[in-house]
Amino acid sequence: MVSSTEYGSHTWDLLLTVDHQHEGVEKEIPLQVTGDLHVGGLMLKLVEKIKIAQDWSDYAFWWEQKKCWLLKTHWTLDKCGVQADAKLIFTTQHKMLRLRLPNMKTVRLKVSFSSMVFRAVSDICKMLNIRRSEELSLLKQSEGTLKKKKKKDKNSKEPATEDILNLCNSPVSSGLPANPGLYSKTMTPIYDPVSGSPASSTITWFSDGSSAEQNCSILALSHPTCSPEMLAEMYQPRTLADKAKLNAGWLDSSRSLMEQGVLEEDQLLLRFKYYTFFDLNPKYDAVRINQIYEQARWAILLEEIDCTEEEMLIFAALQYHVSKLSLSSETQDSTCESEVDEVEAALSNLEVTLEGGNKSNILEDITDIPKLADNLKLVRPKKLALKAIKTYWFVFRDTSISYFKNKESAQGEPIEKLNLKGCEVVPDVNVAAKKFGIKLLIPVADGMNEVYLRCDNEDQYARWMAACVLASKGRTMADSSYQPEVQKILSFLQMKNWTMCSQAASEPENVDMKPECFVSPRYTKKFKSKQLTARILEAHQNVSQMSLVEAKLRFIQAWQSLPEFGLSYYIVRFKGSKKDDVLGVSYNRLIRIDLATGDPITTWRFSNMKQWNVNWEIRQVAIEFDQNVSIAFTCLSADCKIIHEYIGGYIFLSTRSKDHNETLDEELFHKLTGGQE
Repeated sequence: MVSSTEYGSHTWDLLLTVDHQHEGVEKEIPLQVTGDLHVGGLMLKLVEKIKIAQDWSDYAFWWEQKKCWLLKTHWTLDKCGVQADAKLIFTTQHKMLRLRLPNMKTVRLKVSFSSMVFRAVSDICKMLNIRRSEELSLLKQSEGTLKKKKKKDKNSKEPATEDILNLCNSPVSSGLPANPGLYSKTMTPIYDPVSGSPASSTITWFSDGSSAEQNCSILALSHPTCSPEMLAEMYQPRTLADKAKLNAGWLDSSRSLMEQGVLEEDQLLLRFKYYTFFDLNPKYDAVRINQIYEQARWAILLEEIDCTEEEMLIFAALQYHVSKLSLSSETQDSTCESEVDEVEAALSNLEVTLEGGNKSNILEDITDIPKLADNLKLVRPKKLALKAIKTYWFVFRDTSISYFKNKESAQGEPIEKLNLKGCEVVPDVNVAAKKFGIKLLIPVADGMNEVYLRCDNEDQYARWMAACVLASKGRTMADSSYQPEVQKILSFLQMKNWTMCSQAASEPENVDMKPECFVSPRYTKKFKSKQLTARILEAHQNVSQMSLVEAKLRFIQAWQSLPEFGLSYYIVRFKGSKKDDVLGVSYNRLIRIDLATGDPITTWRFSNMKQWNVNWEIRQVAIEFDQNVSIAFTCLSADCKIIHEYIGGYIFLSTRSKDHNETLDEELFHKLTGGQE
């Protein structure tokens, strides 16, 4: 028989697990609770019963079966849905995590496992002194990219523990809120814009003591290059399907690490996810610039992005230059001698930021409608025409190219008018062979129309290429970015033009260089070591006068000018299609690519996008564009939430402005990327 008092009672038993390190103290604690007890009250009852005097402020309840945190302490157990069978673990919210940075260094630090990943990445970036945390995210290495490594690593030892940089004493990693003033524009640690070393006067803002200075330097300086053996062991994507594996493991920014199965002491990759590097400034961004440089360097060495032989040698020369300067004692010892005043630094930054074109031309630019007109060669694929190359008079106005039989007939109707808005622009250049080509892939109803233009010289190529790049984004030559784009193309061509220098640098035999460390394995197989050394030294002549930071920035710029830059690939199945395709996601467009041939089929610009949504039941992404164009696809190589977040993330990043003083609208980010799952 049950007594009347027991029968009428609303209490029930709840078994709680406490995650503590005290020996001899029970970890499983039973409590008598009622459904109207709030979560905060449950914490209080539990701590009183444990009777261990310690700081419990970082502890919260993790609901094992439902994979969620009970962070709303004012909610009752009934409202949370907690019943007697619930397995609640009372554990710390901040736990140790290993992060592999773009420079392949591993750092160990304390991270919030209960905050959304977006917020956790922001805190990590504050610890590492990387501004613009919204450009980065956390990536789990997918199984496919680990298989090769596991096979090769059977005989190799585990990496030595001294390779791991321990940052667990940082104020943010201890679970304490970071001082927001510490990371504002004027209070970010200042670096020497030439060497990238942290200025001694500002190191105290970053943290205290010499260890902070050491950490700053480790993350801001590029370290000696890897061995060819290490490079051979790393995962190298051979096909588009392999490249798609690289992007399958991005974590969901709207959920916590714990909710996504990440455990304490797990290793994740911290990477630049969005390829829109906003407001790069050598004075404040030495760590950020170095990590972008390293991510670009590894992408080229592991052939995650394709480049020509000529371009590979430029990248090799710049890497050689950076490693040489990084190892030189002058760079290591050149922490800024003069104390840098904070206000002076802010003013110099303002000066750099405001530097633009020639002020006297402003009125002229407003009233003048820019136009390009020149004789160019039009190259048609041979199967379409008997005469493959023919010279025409080309006129570039607004975002369109028209071509005529000759200059005299330019007043009449053109032979053809090409609208470049939304097209793909691919450089086809070989400076040594004096080949300056522009390949245009123009969207038409049934796919892409290929047009090749051939220029006579570097100047003509730079002007027309810059105009095509801007037109593809819907901008004209009146845009303020036209002249800088021309200069960027010219400087890149100048770096390629090392063959003009007859005297090669010092004898290759006298130079201690391992050329295999600076090029991808494909070129190591193609050339002998001495040949590679000689060619890298030739290319190095054009960059040998650059400072360390300038060389890194030039490397990043050259990487950005590659046709495949910024494309993240996913294998998808379009609605109504019977075969799989590849979807390339970039900062301003989506590209449908043939999986077998790698040829682009169609391009859709974000600027023409009206709306996008996800049908979570069938995991299908649907996007609507202008002119009644709509597409729908399911993602086969990753969760469709990843692509949904990519699109929303790029749109969010396009709203950034320097006027906003680095404050991020986190709510808007989650609104654009979260989806109503």
